[in-house]
Amino acid sequence: MTRSELIRQIKSKRSFLCVGLDTDITKIPEHLLSYEDPVFEFNRQIIEATADLCVAYKPNIAFYECRGVAGWASLQRTWAALPAECLRIADAKRGDIGNTARMYAAAFFDEQVSGLGFDALTVSPYMGSDSVQPFLGFDGKWAIVLALTSNAGGLDFQTITDATGKALFEQVIERVNTWGSPEDIMYVVGATRGEAFSAVRKYAPDHFLLVPGVGAQGGSLRDVCAYGMNKDCGLLVNATRSIIYASNGRDFADKARLEAQALQREMEQELLAAGLID
Repeated sequence: MTRSELIRQIKSKRSFLCVGLDTDITKIPEHLLSYEDPVFEFNRQIIEATADLCVAYKPNIAFYECRGVAGWASLQRTWAALPAECLRIADAKRGDIGNTARMYAAAFFDEQVSGLGFDALTVSPYMGSDSVQPFLGFDGKWAIVLALTSNAGGLDFQTITDATGKALFEQVIERVNTWGSPEDIMYVVGATRGEAFSAVRKYAPDHFLLVPGVGAQGGSLRDVCAYGMNKDCGLLVNATRSIIYASNGRDFADKARLEAQALQREMEQELLAAGLID
C-alpha cells in the first residue's frame, strides 16, 4: 500500500482507525473454543464486523508466536482474511542487523518465502541503520520505527536529552529520516504522550504516525489530533482491548463493531474540523 492509497482510504472511510488483533486465547469467548482454530475464528468475526470502519489492522505477533506452529497457522489465516484495502501491520518490533534483519523482512513481507505478505512491520532502531534499512528494500512496504512509546518504561531512555537539550526520541527521528522517506517510514508515538506530538512533528512533519494508547490505555484522541494531525491526517490511531474485548459473549463481534463505530465517528469529526473531508 502506497502513502497516497492510505490517504484515499482515510478520506473514503472517514476514519484513521487501526484495530489491534492482540488475540489471547484465554480471553476470547468460550464458545469459540469448539472451533478448529479459535483464534482465527475470533479474528475473522472481528475483521468482518469492523472492516468498513478502519483503515488498518495490527496483529501483535507475540500473541501468535507463543502458541508455536498452531499460532503461526492462525496468523497466516488471519493475514489472508485481512481486507486488501486496509494496511496490514505486523507488530513484531524486530531490531536485528544484516542477514538476520533481511530474514525477518522476508518472513513478514515475502509471501513466496513465508506465506505472509504484510504491508508494514514495527521495527526497533536501537542497533542503528543496518537494523532498519533491510526492511526498506521491499517495494510498497513500510518500516514503522519506534520513537516515543506509550509504556511507562519508555521514559527510561527515550526522553534523555543531550547537551543541546534534544531528546533521544528526537535524535532517533532525525537520523531515521535520512534512511528513507514519508513514503516508506512511519513512527510509533504513544497517545499517552499528548503535547509531545508537537516535538515529533517538528522532525517528522509529513510522516504517518502509528499511535497506540487510545482506549483502554487512556490516551486522548482529541489531544492526538490537536498536536499530531498534519495536512494529510498523518495518523493511524490504534485501539485493541477496548474493541476486541468489548464483550466476551456471543455478541462479541457486534459489541466490537459498536466500539469501533464510536471511535470512527469521533475521527470523522476531527477530519471534518481539519478540513480534510467534506
